[in-house]
Amino acid sequence: MRKVLTHGLPLAGAMVCAAAVWAQNSGLTRTIVGRGEVSVAGREAVVARVEVAPGARSGRHAHPGDEISYVISGQGQLVIDGQPPRLIKAGESFVVPAGVIHDAHNDGTAPISLVGVYVVEKGKPLATPVP
Repeated sequence: MRKVLTHGLPLAGAMVCAAAVWAQNSGLTRTIVGRGEVSVAGREAVVARVEVAPGARSGRHAHPGDEISYVISGQGQLVIDGQPPRLIKAGESFVVPAGVIHDAHNDGTAPISLVGVYVVEKGKPLATPVP
């Protein structure tokens, strides 16, 4: 069974979030396609298909572990705090270390689709929005 998440919250949980947060992040979906144990105690790997809609932003957020992603289709800007924006496009990958605040901007007309692998602390939300 797949779960669709918005910034790490199950869809039902996300619906009870403040309307402003929901509206800000409505252009990003994460569909969990796998989850499993890793060799690091207290962590798990979560594999998700991620999509950022045309004209949308993922919203500034951080993960309680490393994000390793591969862009399947589309292109956009990856904005990591303290670094210049980086163009990411189909066929490329990127890594965002644990706790680092980042955002993705899709200024194009096609969705950005990627596979994200998150090696995160068990029991924590997959992602936490950051103002």
